[in-house]
Amino acid sequence: MISKEALKRGYNRGNYTVGAPTQPHFAQGLGVLSGEPYFSENPVTVPSGLVAKLAAVADRVVTDAGEVLEGTRDWWAGTMIAETSGRPATPQSIIVHVSSTEQVQEVMRLTYAEEIPVTVSAGRSNVTGAALPVSGGIVLDVCGLDKFTGWDPDSQIVEVEAGVFGDIFEERIQSGYGMTMGHWPSSYAISTVGGWVACRGAGQLSTRYGKIEDMVYGMDVVLANGELVSVGNSARAAVGPDLLQLFVGSEGTLGIITKIRFQLQRLPDYGRAIAYGFNSFAEGLEACRQIMQQGATPAALRLYDNLESGVQFGLPETNVLLVADEGARESVEAGLAISERICKSTGQKLDGDAIFERWLETRYLTGKSAEGFTPGPGFVADTLEMIGKWRDLPAIYEEVVAAINAVPGTLAGSAHQSHAYVDGACLYFSLRGDVERDQRAAWYRAAWDAANSVILRHDATLSHHHGVGLLRAPYMEKSLGAGFEVLRVVKHALDPKNLLNPGKLGL
Repeated sequence: MISKEALKRGYNRGNYTVGAPTQPHFAQGLGVLSGEPYFSENPVTVPSGLVAKLAAVADRVVTDAGEVLEGTRDWWAGTMIAETSGRPATPQSIIVHVSSTEQVQEVMRLTYAEEIPVTVSAGRSNVTGAALPVSGGIVLDVCGLDKFTGWDPDSQIVEVEAGVFGDIFEERIQSGYGMTMGHWPSSYAISTVGGWVACRGAGQLSTRYGKIEDMVYGMDVVLANGELVSVGNSARAAVGPDLLQLFVGSEGTLGIITKIRFQLQRLPDYGRAIAYGFNSFAEGLEACRQIMQQGATPAALRLYDNLESGVQFGLPETNVLLVADEGARESVEAGLAISERICKSTGQKLDGDAIFERWLETRYLTGKSAEGFTPGPGFVADTLEMIGKWRDLPAIYEEVVAAINAVPGTLAGSAHQSHAYVDGACLYFSLRGDVERDQRAAWYRAAWDAANSVILRHDATLSHHHGVGLLRAPYMEKSLGAGFEVLRVVKHALDPKNLLNPGKLGL
């Protein structure tokens, strides 16, 4: 049996180092061209008079160019390519640090009056360029909004400000309330709860606990003109469209999230894992489909192809499926019994305890190449996650991997299934290239274009949990079709001057 301590042990900070109608002068939403962020040719400069006004209402204002660069750098491969090519991914901007909702409102009132763009920033763990200030103006750093402001033990609802970091949040609710949110993104120690909501994120145990949009009970949002609105705050409702979900995943383009109310779960007291190997990725996908459609909802249902099975588990001759669950013993055992019955019909049983322990140690390795490979100056690695219907996933897997591998300079394309549902699942692709240093941007864009052409052809969804930012912006209009115009109208209604994070979501 795998203990609760074993389940929790893997969710640690990890080895991270933090920091290593459109206005004509704003970014046009072209996303990434030739692999580098597209910036406005005329980024907005903040007038000295406004800087003084902001300093009077904020905690701190940063104007030094070097500090601004350091304080806006994210984890996107496009940012890294741009900066190491001598073209940093941050044009002229200033950073405004705040620590209260009232300060956010004051900042927005000032910037709205003078039509200065505002990009919200916090942990900066994003991998799509969603928080890069491509139009200049102001970067609003909300890490100072770091307070717990309410706890309802009967309803299991906690209220917290948006700038609280994930590891601090989880430690507090575990030690103080005996609860968990079950939200374990790989970046959870370098990302904030507000960032999770803004980018519609997912954790590694989402099949049990849900994605972030399933966990948000309500939240407070500051609009472009400084007005404060509260949305949600009900388990279910029939009072028109769900305004809460309008802001979840809006990436700071519709409003600034300042306070969130999350529904929590009791800490699990039991956990166990099983593992099977399959001759093909398609066979493993079929087992996952049957598991979900026959009523099991294990915390982790993760299937790795041959390449990733070799990198992570030393088993390159098979496609490893890990099924792990936690919670009440009766529930866990029932779900694993269903999973075991399905898997043993076509798979080969593996040592579940050993696979699970190895997964805790290696689950952040996807995207890396084989052991012994030494990256050169032209090495690029990234991940691409999408979601589609079970019917289409085997073909999408084969075609995306083939499309990535066909791009000159690609080392390898691979994938695993990371999150599953009754009707479909998320495939998480890894792409690695080794090219001449000055060809990194071109290879990066070519690989993304190749993969997304397959995804769009199958009418699958571009992103499952990383969001859009700048990276996926070029594909948004084709992906959403006529719905993209609805998004434009909503943006214009809530932010008529296009001040909030302009250029993102393909807008």
